[in-house]
This record gives sequence, structure tokens and C-alpha cells, in this order.
Amino acid sequence: MRFFLRRLALFIVALAVISVLIFMALRVLPGDVASVMAGTNSPPARVAALRAQLGLGRPLVQQYTDWAVALLHGDFGVSMLTGRTISEQVGARARVTFPLIGMGMVIALLIGIPLGCASSLVRSERLRALFHVLAIVGGSIPALWGGLLLILLLGKGIGLIGLFPSQGFAQRGWADFARALSSLALPALTVGIIVGAGLMRYTRAALGELLSGNAVDMAMACGMTRARAMMTVGLRLAMPQLVSVIGLTFAQMITGVMVVENLFDLPGLGEGLIADVGNRDLIAVQGELFMLAAFFLALGLIVDLLHRALDPRLNDLRGER
Repeated sequence: MRFFLRRLALFIVALAVISVLIFMALRVLPGDVASVMAGTNSPPARVAALRAQLGLGRPLVQQYTDWAVALLHGDFGVSMLTGRTISEQVGARARVTFPLIGMGMVIALLIGIPLGCASSLVRSERLRALFHVLAIVGGSIPALWGGLLLILLLGKGIGLIGLFPSQGFAQRGWADFARALSSLALPALTVGIIVGAGLMRYTRAALGELLSGNAVDMAMACGMTRARAMMTVGLRLAMPQLVSVIGLTFAQMITGVMVVENLFDLPGLGEGLIADVGNRDLIAVQGELFMLAAFFLALGLIVDLLHRALDPRLNDLRGER
């Protein structure tokens, strides 16, 4: 409980610091914020009205306090362009981004962990070298280039084997489940291959360290084969480390899928954030950045707690007073 309360307190402090940084970052832009949002050719009356609407004439401390109080009540602001609330916009975009990330992570796990286990178990030097090359090549492929290759191979209308749509999302959203799922197939495969190569390297490294220890040898002395000892004992011992890697990778994928969403013309968080920045909708950008930062911090807290729960050895540490 003490550990949980400490981490929760750090989470709250970090969230407060992040909110201040985001608020100040959008206020130190060159020129007046109202002028930036209104556009360079906007009449002075429009700029003055926008400044009054946003309350930019008040002290910065009061502006931040009002914004922070609104955040505590779940009010992230209203988009100046669409008139929709930021929560509604982010929710609509998240229904594309998070299923994409989830599908990509499933593909990455199906690629990374089995191949990582296989690369640590093989005895042939040639097979080891082959797995090593696969991990390096897969992790080095730029998302843009990898997505284009998959479009040329599997995209409908242009690909050699036209299986999946290469552009856009289902107009009816997830109400048209089959169409929505097929729209995310190529983007998820693009993300999954790249992330899976990284998980393959982490899995191989984690299991390689265990092979040099005593746990696997003791399991083999009890009658297990080398492969069974590695899969039942070694993989379980490596799980806390892998959970940390998977959690951090999941968080990184939220920003990493921006290129993929733009390539496949998906209305997700990445494409929406880039569009809001380009349209100078700074109120929307401010709310969206804070929500993303809060999600990253919450995910880090969950990973930290899971790591603690999966590794009982951490409960014996005495340095948390």
C-alpha cells in the first residue's frame, strides 16, 4: 500500500508539472496567441474578439487556474474550428487509434515472443545469424516504407494480392465491423512487424541471460527438456521485464502510429493532432496534449504496479521509506 501511495503521489505531481509545461508552451509562441489562431490576415476586430473569448487579457496564473479547474471537472475545452468538445473529438479519434494499436500489438506479440524464444533455443550458428538479421531488418524498416510495400503487395486495386483496403476508414465506423477491421489490417500489420522485431530482440536478450543462470539448469535437472524448461521457467522469470517493455512500447506506439495513420488516411489521434496544429486550433491542441500526457503517465503507473506484482523479489527491497 505504501508503494502504491508513493507511485500515485508521483503520478499526481507529474501530471501537474506536465499541465504547467503544456500551458506555458502554447503561451510562449512567437506573437500573440489570438493572432496565431485567427491567422495572419485576420482583421483586428476578429483578433480582439478571440482574445476576449479566450480570456488572454487576464494574468497567466488566473488563466492556468481556470484551465486546471476545468480539467478537474472533465472539461478539456471546445474546438475553435468544429465547435465540438475536445473530449468528443479525442473519443472519436481514439476509436480508430486504439484498435489499431491493439491489433498491431497482438501481431507484434505473435511475431516477437515466439521468434525470440526460437532464436534463444536454436543451436545452429546459421539459424542464430538468420534470426539476428531478421530482428535487425524488421526493426530498421521505416514505417512509411514498410506501409508502402504492404500496400503494393496486399492493397486492393494496386497490390499484387488485393486483400485489404489501402486508404480510409469505414464511413459507418465500427457499426460496419468487417469494413472497419479490414481498413486497419494493413496499418496494424505495418506497426506489428516493426514492433515485433523489437520485442524479438528483447525476448532473446532476456532469455539469453537466464540461460547463463541456474534456474533453467535446475529445471532441466528435474527432468525437463531444454525447450520446456525455457518456455515454462525461463519465460515466466523473464515476464516482469517483458511486461515493462511491452507497456512502454504500447505508449510509444500512440505517437509512432502518426505516420501510419497519415499514410493510410485514417482519422485517428495522430492525424487529428497534426491537423489541429496545422489549423492553429491551439485550444484543441492544448487539451489533446494533456490527455495524451495523462494517458502516458497512467500507463507507466500501471506497468510499474504490474512489474511489482509479477516480481515478488521486489517486495523484499527495503528502500522505500
